[in-house]
Amino acid sequence: MKRSDLIRSLKVQFKSMRTEDAAAILDTVLGSMMQAIANGDKIELRGFGTFQPRLRASKEGYNPSTGKTVYLKPNTTILFKPSHELTKEMNE
Repeated sequence: MKRSDLIRSLKVQFKSMRTEDAAAILDTVLGSMMQAIANGDKIELRGFGTFQPRLRASKEGYNPSTGKTVYLKPNTTILFKPSHELTKEMNE
């Protein structure tokens, strides 16, 4: 599903909504979620899942083309854990 599909879904749900309004709503929600995760907050959407920033420690890796050892810096990634309801829906 793409951004345009989400906008179209909003328009179908709320029949009198304009495309520009649906896009603004989607941008506001996604922007708020991105800001919260960037601030280190956990986002919990009941019935869907949770998004949580996760710090990865630095580690030793290697360059596959040269075989030399490289050191990877610590970084932050996003962990998504689906809810029980979403997992159940996917497996039906």
